[in-house]
Amino acid sequence: TAVTEFVLLGFPTQGTMGFLHPLLFSLIYLCALLGNGLIVLITTLDRHLHTPMYFFLRGLSLTDLCLISATVPKYIANSLRHSSSISFPGCVLPVFVMILSAGSELYLLTVMSLDRYAAICHPLHYDVLMSRDRCVQLTVVSWLGGGLYAVMNTAGTFSLSYCGSNVVHQFFCDIPQLLAISCSGNLMNKLATILISVVLGICSFIFIVISYVHIFSAVRKISSTEGKVKVYSTCLPHLLVVVLYIFTGLFAYLKPTSGIPSMSDLVISMFYTVVPPTFNPVIYSLRNQAMNSAVGRLMKGRL
Repeated sequence: TAVTEFVLLGFPTQGTMGFLHPLLFSLIYLCALLGNGLIVLITTLDRHLHTPMYFFLRGLSLTDLCLISATVPKYIANSLRHSSSISFPGCVLPVFVMILSAGSELYLLTVMSLDRYAAICHPLHYDVLMSRDRCVQLTVVSWLGGGLYAVMNTAGTFSLSYCGSNVVHQFFCDIPQLLAISCSGNLMNKLATILISVVLGICSFIFIVISYVHIFSAVRKISSTEGKVKVYSTCLPHLLVVVLYIFTGLFAYLKPTSGIPSMSDLVISMFYTVVPPTFNPVIYSLRNQAMNSAVGRLMKGRL
């Protein structure tokens, strides 16, 4: 019998856990909405932040809002209704949005490393290299690349046959767990879906590493200690986000999935779906004096 709906096993719901999990995820979702929404608002209204770095940061925040909205709200709703089911079309749409957002975020993180490279290694040509038109083009390409990546992965996943178990050992529809319960004998479709994700992640990581090798080589030549601290405070948080985001995603896709539910799978998936949208505003804003000043101007109504 063809599967018409899936059951999201998710986190344990016995006892007080059934109340704490939706409460915790609601707080996380609210923090992500407020943090990313504030970044979008500030970088749009404050003319002091109309620079390439904050333009890409605004795009990253919009992507984060889509990413966390594709996974967390459904889990909260299911937890409150004490239901774990999700229809087949209801699973397809979140998978598409999640992959679109995840792919676009990876491209944007790569573009942000290119922006830092241009600003630090070629400061005299920065305005030409990262003109407004160039920034718009790079952002559009990031979203189009994420869309193409989402179409290929979603089509490859749901073109498989699902005729056996419909239990997904995850709190949202995630591709590795969906591939694990597929009864399709088409191994190439399964491998192609994983291979595309792995190649994309590795290529982006290599490009980012090369950019930061040049950046840190240039920083060593800066005589001012204050200048070095400013560069490191800007670049190291970005590098930390990239490493955490890419490697947890690669680990989740390359890790063999079994029929036995694993708490580690649930925790790892949070590091590339929930943690980045929640902590990116903290990493990029609280330690940023320009953003803090813009928030102060917003509070005083001076934007």
